[in-house]
Amino acid sequence: MIWIIGGTCETVELVEKIKGKMEYIITAATEAEREFLDDENLIVFPMDEKEAENFIRNNSIDIIVDLSHPYAAEITRIAREAAEKFNINYIRYVRRKTKDIEDCIYLDSISQCKEFLKGVKGCVFFTTGSKNIKDFESLRGNNRFVYRVLPTPESIAECQKNNIKLRDIIAALGPFSEELNLAMFKEYGADYVVMKDSGKEGGTDEKIKACRKLKIKAVIIGRQNEKGAEDLDAVINLIQQNNNHFGYA
Repeated sequence: MIWIIGGTCETVELVEKIKGKMEYIITAATEAEREFLDDENLIVFPMDEKEAENFIRNNSIDIIVDLSHPYAAEITRIAREAAEKFNINYIRYVRRKTKDIEDCIYLDSISQCKEFLKGVKGCVFFTTGSKNIKDFESLRGNNRFVYRVLPTPESIAECQKNNIKLRDIIAALGPFSEELNLAMFKEYGADYVVMKDSGKEGGTDEKIKACRKLKIKAVIIGRQNEKGAEDLDAVINLIQQNNNHFGYA
């Protein structure tokens, strides 16, 4: 049985390629995954180390395919360690990093971003989700901080918990086109747009292009280098090599 760890739009593509040819089960941390993937094998189940180990035992997992978000470091760590413990194969899909960043502000971590925010003035438009709102809000001062988050109860609750004004919340499901990004950034008068390097698939290119057209600064929070397959065909080839009894053709 293949355990597919979801969290990216590429999960849908992989499932479409292997459906009916391989046995699989998909897990995701939030209900948002169901917006992209309508599959009876999908389970919404955020898990810790013990839960991951039990999941592997109970479902006779013999290969893990990790398609989680590039910044979902915790589940990737858990999956890697579980694969090593049970001596099963682990395949990591890695989005290519954004290369066209010459005129962007590139920061290595959330900590560096927080330091940078201490010196900004104006409107900062965040496209980094709801997880770090508390960290950013402590640095807002007299500036305007606008948050574009997923339209989920959890994301909205996080905004409310941190007393974000309704006018500073955009709840919408991406990725977004360059044109829509441009319209939003312009409408809210953004001076800076803070984003993660989620790769082409995550809409990073479109955000950067919109910033350039508006002559505002794109602030990119980087990520660590990861080893893994950079396209889904490579992922499938690795699955075949490790699980040829599934008979994928």
